[in-house]
Parts: sequence; C-alpha cells; structure tokens
Amino acid sequence: MKRTWLVLLMMFVCAAPAAAQDAAHEPDEEGCVDSKLITRMKGCRILSCDAKDFDAYDVVVGKYDAAAGDWQKKALEGKIDTLEYVCAANLSGLQIARNMENALKAGGFKLVTVAREEQQHYVTANKGQQWLEILVEPWNSQFHYELTSVVVQGMEQDVVADATGMAAAINASGSVALYGINFDTGRATLQPGSEGILAEIVKLLNEHPDWKFEVQGHTDNIGQKAANLSLSEQRAGAVVNWLKMYGIDGSRLVPKGYGDTAPLADNGTDEGRAKNRRVELKKLNIQ
Repeated sequence: MKRTWLVLLMMFVCAAPAAAQDAAHEPDEEGCVDSKLITRMKGCRILSCDAKDFDAYDVVVGKYDAAAGDWQKKALEGKIDTLEYVCAANLSGLQIARNMENALKAGGFKLVTVAREEQQHYVTANKGQQWLEILVEPWNSQFHYELTSVVVQGMEQDVVADATGMAAAINASGSVALYGINFDTGRATLQPGSEGILAEIVKLLNEHPDWKFEVQGHTDNIGQKAANLSLSEQRAGAVVNWLKMYGIDGSRLVPKGYGDTAPLADNGTDEGRAKNRRVELKKLNIQ
C-alpha cells in the first residue's frame, strides 16, 4: 500500500513541470501572429494581441523610482501593437529578458533601458521612429512577457470641422485652427482631399456675411525661418485664392503668414510638428 502511494506521489511530482511546459505549447491565440521585428522566445506561445492605428503609450525609459512608485517613462503617440506571450516553466525571467536584449542589439536597435525590479524586467529599445518595449514578469508558476511596438507618427485626421463647429469656436475665442488643408511638401500647392474643409469655410462665410478673417498660414520649425515665413504666406494666399474662386469676396479675407513663430505644440516631436502645421482663421473686428 505504501509503495502504491509512493509511486503515485512520484508520478505527480514528475508530471507537474511537464504539464506547466505543455501549457506554453498550446496553440497561439486565434488571429495573433509574431512581430516582424523580433522572433518569439523558444518555448513561448501567444496569449493575446492588440493593435491600434493611433493611440498613446508611456514607454519605460529608466529605472524604477521608489519615491514616485513607478518606472521612469516617456509619452509616445502613434501606431501601437501589443503581443503577450506565456512561456514554459523551465524559462526564467532573466533568461527571457537577456535573449530579448541581445536580439535587439543584433537587430540594430539602440537600447534605451535594461532594468529590473524584483521579478519585473524591462527592455526598451528604439530605431528611428520605431520603439519596442518588453516587460517580463511572473505569470502563475511561469513567466510571461509583453512586447509593445510603437511607431511614432502623427494622427491621420479623419474628422474635419464643419461650418457649425468653426462658428462655435470663433464665437468662443475669435479664431479656429483648421486641419485637413494639406499642401505638397515645401510648396503652396493644395493637395486633393483638401476640398472638404475648404468647402466648409465657404459655407461658414456664406452663413455669416458680415464676418471678415485673417487667413493665417503656420509651419513647424523644420527648415530656415525665412523660408518657413515665405512658405506660410504663400499657403495662406493659396487658401484665399481658392475661396475667391468659389464666390467669396476677397475683401473679407486677409492672407498672413507666420512661419514657425506661433506654435501650438512642442516642435520636438512629430505629433507636435503636425499640430503646428495648420491654417487658422482669426476673426477681424472691422466694418
């Protein structure tokens, strides 16, 4: 009888690690595929995945700050893809983190941080606008890791203001910043697709025949200041000319270029520069 219990106990002890390892070799979550930037750790499977065309993410760029109770982070915006892997029980967190660190270096990425706090490991790297963050931490009796990819980029503007929204903004503050009026790079040529927002300006002016505007052109700070000023003036003029072609009295419009002298956001980021490149309508209080 004792021998039977001993055999059963030995079978259970031996089978437990194998069962844990088998769990890591179950099929990947349906619809999820590995990143093209880095291969998966051998002995791991995809537990979940997510993708956003544009979102915000705070990537870890430094060690754990005990006083603040959080990791040092940097705010990013752009295209974000996340993969979560669960790994076999024989893989340690350090083993996974070191493999990722070495793979990123071999792939030409610049390591931003390699940090550890208790059983949490962070490896963050970037190459140009591409950022990768890997978090390794315990998962039940095993380890898992999350791979977050961020491609820093400005948001594609899908929603443009209509005449009603423009009027509300102007009544509230006297001006409105407009996005969706796009030009060829370094030129004042209006790109196809700009007609929608321009047509709404025509509608706004027709609905408020007593309103007059300074049509402002603004750029980011890339390039020479004099060139940016000239370009912004030309673009403001191009908008005025378009509006005049569609029946708006030119005496109601004053084109003015400001170059990079009136930024709305930080020119040190792609998203900030995208916000600074704009056309703005400022109401003129003249008869």
